[in-house]
Amino acid sequence: MSRNRFMIAAPKSGSGKTMITCGLLRAFLLRGKKVAAFKCGPDYIDPLFHETVVGAPSRNLDPFFTDGPMTRYLFGRHANSADLSVIEGVMGYYDGLGGTSDEASAYDLAQMTDTPVILVMDARGMSLSVLAELQGFLKFRQNSGIRGVIFNRMSKSMYQLLAPMVKETLGIRPLGYVPECPDCRLESRHLGLVLPDEVKDLSGRLDRLAAVLEETADLDGMLELAAEARELSAEMPAKLKQLLDSPQAENIRRTAPVIGVARDEAFQFIYADNLKLLEELGARICWFSPIRDRHLPEGIQGVLLCGGYPELYAGELSGNDSMKRELREALRQGMPCMAECGGYMYLSEEMEDMEGRVWPMVGAVPGNGFRTGKLGRFGYICLEALQEGVLGGGCGTLRGHEFHYFDSTDCGSAFHAQKPNRKRGWDCIHGTGTMMAGFPHLYYYACPELAVEFLEKCCEYGGTK
Repeated sequence: MSRNRFMIAAPKSGSGKTMITCGLLRAFLLRGKKVAAFKCGPDYIDPLFHETVVGAPSRNLDPFFTDGPMTRYLFGRHANSADLSVIEGVMGYYDGLGGTSDEASAYDLAQMTDTPVILVMDARGMSLSVLAELQGFLKFRQNSGIRGVIFNRMSKSMYQLLAPMVKETLGIRPLGYVPECPDCRLESRHLGLVLPDEVKDLSGRLDRLAAVLEETADLDGMLELAAEARELSAEMPAKLKQLLDSPQAENIRRTAPVIGVARDEAFQFIYADNLKLLEELGARICWFSPIRDRHLPEGIQGVLLCGGYPELYAGELSGNDSMKRELREALRQGMPCMAECGGYMYLSEEMEDMEGRVWPMVGAVPGNGFRTGKLGRFGYICLEALQEGVLGGGCGTLRGHEFHYFDSTDCGSAFHAQKPNRKRGWDCIHGTGTMMAGFPHLYYYACPELAVEFLEKCCEYGGTK
């Protein structure tokens, strides 16, 4: 595989790493490089921006969801045909499980993939003190992996003064600065950045930012740093290969079930690798829009309802009566379904929108979705089945993630969620033998057996129709 890679990380969220990552991706593309993009952690929106820049799906890499061999395999599979791989970090560089560990942090991923790190330091309101902060990150762990630095919101004159000190005193590469660029900023809302399609003149903004970085950042130095990364073994783990070669997988491939996957303005949060695994197992993906399509796709044998912003389109979703009716009847008849967060709220009886108006929804699961105004149950969770015979209940511990400003009057009780490194836990998910519907987002490569079980249920359902 191509070994050329680096990570863009930062001391904290809001330091500008997404903006700078996207600008660098565009700059290297304009130089004729074939670039692969990655996001550390369970984020959905940043990969959508990467995808807009590079024109191909960005991939998530998450040390909480997958161990070292699986993470390196997933990285290598996507990076293999690229000239350069750029990984965007998550939160603060060392911020991991429970707020007290570096496990599942950007640092953990950099160590797991042996990737050199470029730290983005937000220098607004600072001069020499920014080097003290940088030194702290370099020394916090014996092998920090930090090999270079970019200063965000710094003037040219200050950079020229500090750059020699970075090299001589701290022993890492000064790789440029980014001045204040008001017209290059990416707007945010309650779940993070707005979606790429909502940003006015996004392509123009990225082109302007790429032009700035050509002038102020050391792109050649970044390519040299990327080339210093060591070769990485990225073989398919034996456990995954065994599963893909199993009789169950062979049966799924023979049946080739068609899975309806919701995708429109309301539903966009789905891991590209989740769909990749379903396709590897033999499923065929059929997209549909709960907003615009009046009917479910013909011939589907299962449905995936991913997260997104249904609260922004509650009126349109509620008004599509034929879609709601068909989906409710299909689930009543046993069509397998996995619904996460926004998709789960769509299945509820009612849902509140951002203005506090209440709209009737599908009514396939009990409970009403309502806005809380605060981030609830945020972070990684481990899921254990509380009820026998529910979809996913026989797969052992499932790993998930929650991130939502809404809640429900009935979140379900088929599983128990436990926060790692914390005492906090709660019951969640409406489960049956063919359905999982709840706030947790799941990453299928963390437990490929769940994908197999879901597709087997879809094959069974198709055989009854």
